[in-house]
Amino acid sequence: MTDNSTDNTSGRGHKSSFRASLKSMDTEEHIDLYFYRPIGYAWAVLARRLGITPNAITIASIFLGVGAGICFFFDNIWINIAGALLLIWADSFDSADGQLARMTGQYSRVGRILDGVSGDLWFAAIYVAICLRENVTSEFFMAHHWVIWVMAVVTGLCHATQAAMADYYRQFHLYFLKGEQGSELDSADELSGKFRGMTWRRDFWQKIVLMFYLNYTSGQEKRTPAMQRLRAALRRRYGQAVPQEFRDRFRAMSLPLMKYTNILSFNVRTIALFAAILLLRMPWLYFAFELTVLNILLVYMMARHERMCRKLTAEIDN
Repeated sequence: MTDNSTDNTSGRGHKSSFRASLKSMDTEEHIDLYFYRPIGYAWAVLARRLGITPNAITIASIFLGVGAGICFFFDNIWINIAGALLLIWADSFDSADGQLARMTGQYSRVGRILDGVSGDLWFAAIYVAICLRENVTSEFFMAHHWVIWVMAVVTGLCHATQAAMADYYRQFHLYFLKGEQGSELDSADELSGKFRGMTWRRDFWQKIVLMFYLNYTSGQEKRTPAMQRLRAALRRRYGQAVPQEFRDRFRAMSLPLMKYTNILSFNVRTIALFAAILLLRMPWLYFAFELTVLNILLVYMMARHERMCRKLTAEIDN
């Protein structure tokens, strides 16, 4: 009886610890929740025992993701499957670094930036591999080398915008759900103040990192004018103490949009990537998917979110 009770207590503790390692149930995608997060949690528990930092896991994921890209160059199904497994492994590490940071309190802006850069490096390697592969296997692209490279560059720019906006909307939702401590929502004005307060001589590397992050955050804010007006209206009306009633109202309106942020993140992309490479054997179709389906979804998500912010701002001002 005592053993069963101990096991039950241990099981509840494990489940509670796992849930605490998640950002929130509002923002979790189903594949992440039932596949990547449990695997990531196991990696995070192991890393904590071994004293491995979240940033070290992120760096390891870069090598795995780039390795996946190299595998996708070859027109060989088994090497491509190995690449798919490496990419899945990389994403489990991408999940683990954030879960480990939440479990141990090892948050840092450098870690957040490195986490974003890691995904960019994975897909940069994948894009280059697809271009090189199509230029030696496709008659059309062999005759028109430049076409696939132009597609890759435009797709990469769209990918960066899609990922940045999905992350921004998710952080904005978490801000109202869990407050400043539960969100990584930043302000370009505050970051600019910190940037000006640093010196190149004393804070060279920190200033370099902040410069790129400031540009990233400024881009997010420029694409969301209605959201910025809502933030300004909230500061005028409530300061830092936004009433719980408003937080609940925002959450109810924002929650249906979280599924779009998840679609624009990793899992749907990789499903499309694996379908193009492993099933259809036409890697260039992945570029077409990002340029059409995901861009249409991005525009729709941004339009709905901006409309929601305008409505809430009008309510505050009135």
